[in-house]
Amino acid sequence: MPQIAISNRPPHCYERLGMLIDGRWIYETERRDAVIDPASGTLIGHLPHATDVDLAAAVASAQRAFDSWKDRSPLDRGQVLRRFAELARKHAEDIGRSMVMDQGKPLAEAIGEIRFAADHADWHAEEARRIYGRLVPSRDPRVQQVVTREPVGVCIAFTPWNFPFSQALRKVVAALASGCTIILKGPAESPSSSVAIGRLMQEAGLPDGCLNIVWGSSSHISETLLAAPEVKKISFTGSVEVGKLLASLAGRHMKRSTMELGGHAPVIVFDDGDIEASADALAAQKVRNAGQVCVSPTRFYVQATAYDRFLARFADKVAATKVGNGFDEGVQMGPLCHARRVTAMEGFVQDARDRGAEIVTGGTRIGNAGFFYAPTVVAGGCDALQLMKEEPFGPVATVTPFSGFEDVIRRANSLPFGLASYVFTASSSRAQHTAQALAAGMVSINHFGLALPETPFGGINDSGYGSEGGVETFDGYLNTKFVTHFEARPE
Repeated sequence: MPQIAISNRPPHCYERLGMLIDGRWIYETERRDAVIDPASGTLIGHLPHATDVDLAAAVASAQRAFDSWKDRSPLDRGQVLRRFAELARKHAEDIGRSMVMDQGKPLAEAIGEIRFAADHADWHAEEARRIYGRLVPSRDPRVQQVVTREPVGVCIAFTPWNFPFSQALRKVVAALASGCTIILKGPAESPSSSVAIGRLMQEAGLPDGCLNIVWGSSSHISETLLAAPEVKKISFTGSVEVGKLLASLAGRHMKRSTMELGGHAPVIVFDDGDIEASADALAAQKVRNAGQVCVSPTRFYVQATAYDRFLARFADKVAATKVGNGFDEGVQMGPLCHARRVTAMEGFVQDARDRGAEIVTGGTRIGNAGFFYAPTVVAGGCDALQLMKEEPFGPVATVTPFSGFEDVIRRANSLPFGLASYVFTASSSRAQHTAQALAAGMVSINHFGLALPETPFGGINDSGYGSEGGVETFDGYLNTKFVTHFEARPE
């Protein structure tokens, strides 16, 4: 069983929550949502609700700001993002403490998330200077043909609770670096990070209206904002179900959309590599953020000749995870973000038991306060398990053997998801062959190398479309314009 360290440590002062509209913070509204500490289940704050008047004001503010922001040079825009990055690193610990209080992850993970997200701001600040047009040679010497790229306009973003700072910031800096303005609707479960981003952007010198932050019903906000003619693009990270609804709504209004949706990442472990090292690395990755990661390894396919060795080592490492309050020293995994995830884990594990699978370690809720669930390893089940078909989004992993290459590729590609896949092997040729065969937007071989600022992050099939990160990130925020100019020359 995991080591448990659950305490009632007095938290630091929690971020004051508000909406940011046209540079002004709004704290008090008629409707409010409760914000709960997942480690204790206690109330820590209230979140204001945007009215239709607030939403209209946010759109008008974003449009006014766009009219001038789009004409600022990439160098000027980049200076704001660089100042933001410096401030984020400076205040990472304070912001991280509020994140622990409303999201639950260990403090070291929270601080690391903020500092890593600052790298995204720096990278976008620099790369935006390279959003080039091009000159297309003409068939007629009197004609000049130019292709330019221009910001689309006002964008909206809906971001998830699992990485509340980095997920929001990636969308915000991509829009701002491109010359767009953006309205952010962050996660109600862990809202402090979005508020912190707004405060730091103001301190960094971002003009009023370039970033607006609203709260309330996601369905109402999305319907209202997507219907606004000023809004040109939506970026969403979240569930497949909600993503499909938003993509449909965006299509109805002819709005651009980027969808980063769920995954159910397969891991293929061949017998020719370092089995113990692979098991150790995968165990640490599985419990990161309590498994609440869209690219978390979830379906483990291990070559039959290495299966017993891998399972024993992997289960031992998972069982040794220290679970507890994110403020406690040495804690490796905090609570799940909300009670719904605990209920979901209980359902997955009960289904596995009912189908005859072995619960090697974990499989139980921890304590009677907060939303803690033991890191869990399930073995011996078939592909009919609910765990093998649905993304658990929690600290539960299934391990199953495979015999042949065609068999494991068929099983890995059997679901409609296509976000991330992982391969562990000592053979370069096998690694490349497997990567080519996997139906996924991203494949990481022998390590976990996803979500870097300079590399594209995105999926295929039901896992969405469009990329965040890499030069591809700008594609969703820019229109392509072709200008052809005939100029008669004197005789």
